[in-house]
Amino acid sequence: MDKRNLKGWLYLLPAMLFLGAFMVYPLIDVFIYSLEEGYNSASQTFFGVGSYNYLYVLHDPYFLQALKNTFILVFITVPVSTGFALLISIGLASIEKLRNLFQTVFFLPYVTNTLAVGLVFMILFQQTPHSDGLVNMLLGLFGVSPIDFISGPYWAKMLVLCIYTVWVVLPFKILILTSALASVNQNYYNAARIDGTSRRRIFARITMPMISPTLFYLVITGFIGAFKAYSDAVALFGTNLNAAEMNTIVGYVYDMLYGNSGGYPSYASAAAIILFAIVLTITCINLLVSRKYVFYE
Repeated sequence: MDKRNLKGWLYLLPAMLFLGAFMVYPLIDVFIYSLEEGYNSASQTFFGVGSYNYLYVLHDPYFLQALKNTFILVFITVPVSTGFALLISIGLASIEKLRNLFQTVFFLPYVTNTLAVGLVFMILFQQTPHSDGLVNMLLGLFGVSPIDFISGPYWAKMLVLCIYTVWVVLPFKILILTSALASVNQNYYNAARIDGTSRRRIFARITMPMISPTLFYLVITGFIGAFKAYSDAVALFGTNLNAAEMNTIVGYVYDMLYGNSGGYPSYASAAAIILFAIVLTITCINLLVSRKYVFYE
């Protein structure tokens, strides 16, 4: 190895040590925990090694409910939030005056505390002895009966959680997409206008291919972030998410470690490894799809 390569590896060494200590080692440790059957956290003992923890988790109705909630949240909020962010970003890109002001306004929810936003949503949607909530008041104008969005039917609670999640992640996506649109070479647009190309065709043939790497990045990070959702549900429905039927996979892992049913690190580790496998699979699928639809200059 020559001096130049050695110098490069020395630059990478701190990052490699950091990743090894805080990512690779914990992942291996969690995988080992997930195979230890009957693990006792007090005595640090177990009576066997096998797949029982995975079988238990996959047959646990609380985990299956959390899995269902997480998948619904992921496959609704990621495309909806990305689509809305793209529309808003296109609108902002077409505004000359006050563009920076609107960007700041749209970015404010991102820097606001998650629990504070959740409290606002509870005020908007929650029924109380004195009020049906602002949303129900608006729905009443169209003849819709009051709905208990926080403690009522499952579909209503899931709707609120999806709206809340979209609202929280939207500002970051708007900021990234607005920057991506601003970085597109204007010569492409000028040439297309000279040829008399319609706006729809310009968007499909120029804008979308040029910002496709950014869209791909937002979709990947959106999937990963949605699969890790937990604080959003807590902000709306409290810490007893199993009773509300609104738990997520990360919430299930937390409950197995520290919740009312806590003290089962082997079950929590098995659920964490299952989540890791799901996220890895979705990410690999997205990477394969990106080879066909993502354009890199």
